[in-house]
Amino acid sequence: MSADTTGTADEASLFGPDSRFRAFFDDPRWALAIIRATVLEAAHPQVGAALAENSTFVTHPWRRLRNTFLSMRRMFDADPVVREREAARLNRLHARMSGSDSRGRPYDAMDRATRAWVVATLFESAVTMCRLSGQPLDRDTMERMYAEYRGYLAALDGDATELPEDLNDFWPYFDWVVENELEDTEAARVILYRLFDHLPAPPLLDGAPTLWAAGRAVVGPLLGAITVASLPESYRRRAGLAETPGAPTLMQGAYLTAGLTRFLPADWINADSIIELLSLSPDSDDPRARTAAALRSRVKRASALFRLLTPLSGDLAPDPAPSADTGEGRRPAREFFRRVLDQTGDGWLDWPDLAAMARELSTRLDLDEPEETRLYDAFAAWWRELQAALDTNGDGRIDADEYAAGVPSLAGPALIRVAEVLFDATDKDGNGTIDADEYRALFRTAFHRDLTTTDGTAGTYGRSAFVGDFLSFMSGRRASAPYDPLLTDA
Repeated sequence: MSADTTGTADEASLFGPDSRFRAFFDDPRWALAIIRATVLEAAHPQVGAALAENSTFVTHPWRRLRNTFLSMRRMFDADPVVREREAARLNRLHARMSGSDSRGRPYDAMDRATRAWVVATLFESAVTMCRLSGQPLDRDTMERMYAEYRGYLAALDGDATELPEDLNDFWPYFDWVVENELEDTEAARVILYRLFDHLPAPPLLDGAPTLWAAGRAVVGPLLGAITVASLPESYRRRAGLAETPGAPTLMQGAYLTAGLTRFLPADWINADSIIELLSLSPDSDDPRARTAAALRSRVKRASALFRLLTPLSGDLAPDPAPSADTGEGRRPAREFFRRVLDQTGDGWLDWPDLAAMARELSTRLDLDEPEETRLYDAFAAWWRELQAALDTNGDGRIDADEYAAGVPSLAGPALIRVAEVLFDATDKDGNGTIDADEYRALFRTAFHRDLTTTDGTAGTYGRSAFVGDFLSFMSGRRASAPYDPLLTDA
């Protein structure tokens, strides 16, 4: 089989709603396959180093899931313009990620062989998913799907030469990388043994931490055991990943059960609807928020009942009591450092944290060049300003003590510049004010319900008001109902 991904006609046939890749988006088995593929990606030393230093997948996994899902949708859109624009965005994002791992080895997110490995894990995990769920792919379907994945790589790199052209040659390539390049990386361990056990609640269930923690305590270890059991045996052995007794049977049952969901109504397993519902904030004006609010109310009642019937452990904190304030109170410096500044969750503030902020805001606003670069440059200047003012021991990063002992309300010229650039990026029509649609693009909620500006104006959001509110929030002066979800949502 020869997968030619260069011709326009052949390329067009690989994408769009009829592709095998797109068909998996609404398949619940895909969730298990994605977790498996992510571990295999993270086990590659280059990917593992990039994730450990730059990614927010531990502290903001639901945000990462939503953005990744949206990107994959775009990459397999039937319109080549949409695919090319998303590929350009991903390449700009990856071009900003390079450095050295803990052993001094360089990594580069634009390394072609490493990017090919990421695509390879997606394809191999999809094939494994079908096999474990009792629905193995026939040869023709597998070849078609492999051509699609090579087309995906070609859209990113310009060609797919880093992956074998013939499917028969793919399996020796995959086995060779597993045997010779994968390692027991910190990122892989975090996914398997920390992410599931400490997974924060999505916004939909954020109001019921007790019930979420109880469910997570049961499901987290199971997901870890299922994922470990599904990994190639040679990697498990080298990485020292102990297989839980009965895990193979549990894994088989999980995949088979997920496969049975194909008999459910399509609306119940629509990935777009599920992800959007999980992402709804409590005060969103989205019509689905009414249903979500009713569900949250029931979840809180169930959580309260659970606390009455079950003694609380140290990990199951009681649900917060309703607050009468407006959510605009002053935030302690250490809380602001943990929830807002430390985007990667490693306990430090450094450039990857501010880069993650720029990346999230650029994604929300769907920025192209040169606006995206202007925003990154503004955040880079703010990092230099913070470093000069707060890095008292000169180690190139800022810890919570240095931040708390410094000036939590720091709002110098560089942060003002960030606010101005963000305003310009949000004000798409350039008329000097942010209208309702522009406001929603940034905050994902309604203009009229949540807008409270420092200058007291109603119905408009001008530059000075926006800059003032943004500085008040980003300098840690006060919590803000509309601004908090920008950078704190899980």
